[in-house]
Amino acid sequence: MRFFKPKGRIMRTFSITLAVSLSCILVAACSDQGASQTGDKTSELAGRVAASPVNYTIETVAEGLDHPWSLAFLPDGNMLVTQRTGAVLLVGREGAKQTAFDFNDAGELAPAHYGDGMQAGVFDVALHPDFEDNAQVYVSYTGLLENGENTLLLTRFTLANSKLTDGKQLFAASPSRIQGNHYGARIVFLPDGTLMMPVGDAFHFREEAQELDNHFGKIVRLNADGSVPDDNPFVGQEGALPEIWSYGHRNPQGIILAADGRVLENEHGPAGGDEINDIKRGANYGWPTVTYALDYSGGRVSPFEALDGTEQPLVHFTPSIAPSGFAQYSGAAFPDWEGDLFLSALALKHVRHVDMRSDGSLGEQRELFGELDVRFRDVRTGPDGFLYLLTEEPGAESKVLKVIPQISR
Repeated sequence: MRFFKPKGRIMRTFSITLAVSLSCILVAACSDQGASQTGDKTSELAGRVAASPVNYTIETVAEGLDHPWSLAFLPDGNMLVTQRTGAVLLVGREGAKQTAFDFNDAGELAPAHYGDGMQAGVFDVALHPDFEDNAQVYVSYTGLLENGENTLLLTRFTLANSKLTDGKQLFAASPSRIQGNHYGARIVFLPDGTLMMPVGDAFHFREEAQELDNHFGKIVRLNADGSVPDDNPFVGQEGALPEIWSYGHRNPQGIILAADGRVLENEHGPAGGDEINDIKRGANYGWPTVTYALDYSGGRVSPFEALDGTEQPLVHFTPSIAPSGFAQYSGAAFPDWEGDLFLSALALKHVRHVDMRSDGSLGEQRELFGELDVRFRDVRTGPDGFLYLLTEEPGAESKVLKVIPQISR
């Protein structure tokens, strides 16, 4: 395990910060939407949008959840739900809950790291593509290390008799840190059997997202056993970690394999500049050097919105919607939604519906479920064709909700 000791990078970080500051002084348009002098700005801006008509009914599937983060459907219609506070729950179709595994009592695995004021904890849960044959389940979480630091871990289990057994650590993000923010952690399997998992920039070390010698602000690609695929873009490159697939990310919160074969990802900006990205092999997504983001102070993070050698987001959101879960709808219940994207939103308390055009470009946007006035942590298409929502409410009051058309009642 490599630990983060930033003193060797103070001068580099200072230089980057100074260069950006001087750029803001020298570029007259530093605070507007036209600061970049090179690179093509192709991203579309989206802010608040109109609400969709209420042509659905919402049912409660399960309640009394404590800081839930993700859910995965099992072939029998039950689901696994992670709670950031440590437990992976097996939730029945009628809402009954039992603990499948508790990372607070993790055995040989590192215990879960979480706490008030932090974003750390137990995160995503995903089934192996051959789950019906091998019963393998993957879970990402923040592990507390023996030296008191923590890092993002990827683990694999076998589901047997309603319990997650035979836990094994497959990957540990490097370096570790003492901070508790910006982990990324969503998991998506690809058709070739590999998986991708974003790693956040740890908030305080955002400049590291542009360096290839660490996992901060990266998307990693691994084989299902945690080993590195031979065709990863930086394999064999001196000074680069071989797990890295793409870089220049801030805090990715959703990643999906779209029906057209693209890997799409959403990520948080600060007060503005949330993004949807088309993830490409070896690509640089700019953070923090190239971004539309507004910082928490209201100022620009960088004067550069587009530079040669960096990718543009498909869409950027200002003000921030704080996207979390990510899904592409597929089902018969809502035929008008077929192929469209859904992003659960924390800050603006809705689910953002984004039309997917036939050519793969993104179209009109609408806000859904804002009438509930809750934070939405995850959104999924269920095997029954209904849309499922995971809310994040105070205390242990969060729920799994099912969205069905009004006509089906």
